[in-house]
Amino acid sequence: MTINFEELIKNMVAPLVVNPNDIVVKTLDEDEELLTIQVLVNKEDLGRVIGKNGKIAQAIRTIAYAGASKEGKRIKIDIDSF
Repeated sequence: MTINFEELIKNMVAPLVVNPNDIVVKTLDEDEELLTIQVLVNKEDLGRVIGKNGKIAQAIRTIAYAGASKEGKRIKIDIDSF
């Protein structure tokens, strides 16, 4: 069963933000080993997604890494605002 990482990450980020309709999660690059995903949120919500000292962003990455390793891949997640 293949994991939909875009949907997984969007579902983790949505409860954290004030503007859930502004969340954009897209796959930038995918090959056999590495998957690169970009997460864009409203500028007001960037701090909520990153968290103090990056702890929330790291937790999101850890969950995604676990799913990716189960499929034999690595994942890179870029979090930014627009």
